[in-house]
Amino acid sequence: MLKKIIDNFEEIICLIALTVMTILTFSNVVTRYVFNFSMNFAEEISTYSFVLLSLFGASIAAKRGAHLGFTLLADHVPKIVARIFEVISALAGITFAGVIFYYGIRMTMTQFQRGQLSLGVQIPEWIYGSFVPLGAFFLLLRFVELLIQALQNKDAAREDVLADALADALNDVPEEERESFEKAGKGE
Repeated sequence: MLKKIIDNFEEIICLIALTVMTILTFSNVVTRYVFNFSMNFAEEISTYSFVLLSLFGASIAAKRGAHLGFTLLADHVPKIVARIFEVISALAGITFAGVIFYYGIRMTMTQFQRGQLSLGVQIPEWIYGSFVPLGAFFLLLRFVELLIQALQNKDAAREDVLADALADALNDVPEEERESFEKAGKGE
């Protein structure tokens, strides 16, 4: 149950961040060109929403196994060696997310102690700063999950984004064009 809540939480945060960014950016463009007025806060909120979207999006990608990976070597070695590569990769991800989490907390604490306010909206800067350790925490959780799966000899979920995109693109190609392309590839 908790895993389901966490899964949905990440995706909901990404949906909210992307929606806020889109609405604010569009509104700011309209007000700038139609009313000759710029909303100062729109850029600030959009920037911090992008930070939130990036970190939570990275967490979702880790969950789905959609991070870029170089598998040429892992695909041509014994299964045990490939599993060792997965463990090393997960440990590298944990280290990366842990460093971001640690320094994100330090940054947020410094902002809180100094009482810094954001330029546009004039709210405490630590609120925006807390997006970094929060997103890094979820990313860290996902890499820990990948490490546990690798140590238990379970295959991690892998999402082949490129293959899915190619399959979708080929479905959109008319049948006669696809056939002529296949004939050209065979040298006919």
